[in-house]
Amino acid sequence: MPDTISTTISPEGSLEILSQQEVERLHDTSRSGLHDLLRNCSLAVLNCGNLTDDGLALLETYRDFDIEVLQQDRGVRLKITNAPAEAFVDGKMIRGIREHLSAVLRDIVYVYNEIQTRHRFDLQTAEGTTNAVFHILRKAGTLKPGRDPSLVVCWGGHSISREEYDYTKSVGYHLGLRELDICTGCGPGAMKGPMKGANVAHAKQRRSQGRYLGVSEPGIIAAEAPNPIVNELVVMPDIEKRLEAFVRLGHGILVFPGGVGTAEEILYLLGILLHPDNTDMELPVILTGPASAADYFKRIDEFLVYTLGEEVRRHYRIIVDDPVEVARAMRVDIDRVAEYRRSRQDAFYYNWRLTVARNFQETFEPTHEAMASLALHREQPVHELAANLRRAFSGIVAGNVKELGLRAIEAHGPFRLHAEPELMARLDELLSSFVDQGRMKLAGDYVPCYTLG
Repeated sequence: MPDTISTTISPEGSLEILSQQEVERLHDTSRSGLHDLLRNCSLAVLNCGNLTDDGLALLETYRDFDIEVLQQDRGVRLKITNAPAEAFVDGKMIRGIREHLSAVLRDIVYVYNEIQTRHRFDLQTAEGTTNAVFHILRKAGTLKPGRDPSLVVCWGGHSISREEYDYTKSVGYHLGLRELDICTGCGPGAMKGPMKGANVAHAKQRRSQGRYLGVSEPGIIAAEAPNPIVNELVVMPDIEKRLEAFVRLGHGILVFPGGVGTAEEILYLLGILLHPDNTDMELPVILTGPASAADYFKRIDEFLVYTLGEEVRRHYRIIVDDPVEVARAMRVDIDRVAEYRRSRQDAFYYNWRLTVARNFQETFEPTHEAMASLALHREQPVHELAANLRRAFSGIVAGNVKELGLRAIEAHGPFRLHAEPELMARLDELLSSFVDQGRMKLAGDYVPCYTLG
């Protein structure tokens, strides 16, 4: 059995009191309750010192772990039973972990109260969803109206090679020397490296209020604990709102090597930037990695140009094996973002002007019916094709590596896609290149989980 510690702590942050109804909901272990969600996310946060991203294995290892919210006269207390000992130093919980626990509790309560039950926002509209994202971020304290643009969103794989990880750390270091801050999905790999590098550089530059912002959602946190450098954590209710939070908060976006999930994020981002309403939008995007990742980005670039046209290259650039140039370019680009927003009297802290269409906000469930209905052809606006391609990626990944997708394929056979043959051939080549590069977690040979209708 692993070493564990039990204790009772006070939350670290803005959440000090809860209503009796909120406490009861956090105790509720039924499907409509919040206890299991709080327990799973809290365990992952407390497990941040262990190198595992297998949520099921973690729950089994610490099956006796529990967390209980206690309502007392002086405010909320958290009773924690059989937590991983790595979250403590000499019996006292590490402060950063205590902050992350409090952030998880705060956002779970707020999302349930204000987003899911009161119907305060019309989540069937683009405007309502964007407002919901704004209010979650504001509640978490992540909107900083008094600061100039400096936030670089970093995307990439959580399970990357050591060479690629060291490269992300080097890029983060040179960003930090230029007084830029980091926003990531807060897990390991390409999300942890830039924060570690920037942290050292900020110390050298005596930047005492450097930002290391982690934006996650419950399913991700339960699998990938926030890395301990994160000093601002916000938990979004689902992946789509999480992605919108990134593009609304960020002043520039870096994409490091990853796998199919990273390719999905690239399609999400470019689909938004290709929307006609965003023609003049200043949101710099750089794809970068060490020399060994050159082929990864080459294959993605070829696929993007074939499917979305040569114009797509206007929205990103690829810089390989040059951390200094990446940081210099991003610094210049973000200064341009500041001037762009200043000239239009736009907020620095939230990109209201950016149009995010509904097909980038709606949750996509990769069922056989949904996959068959995707419009995968080039006789449509490119931003709509990008949205459908992203959904196809999501379904193909689910059918190859995710439990629910594998079960659906086993029960009903391959997904049937109605698409241009050449387009699907290009997609198949791209996915096969990820397999060859070891970027897909597959048992045995890669077998396509789809057929052409």
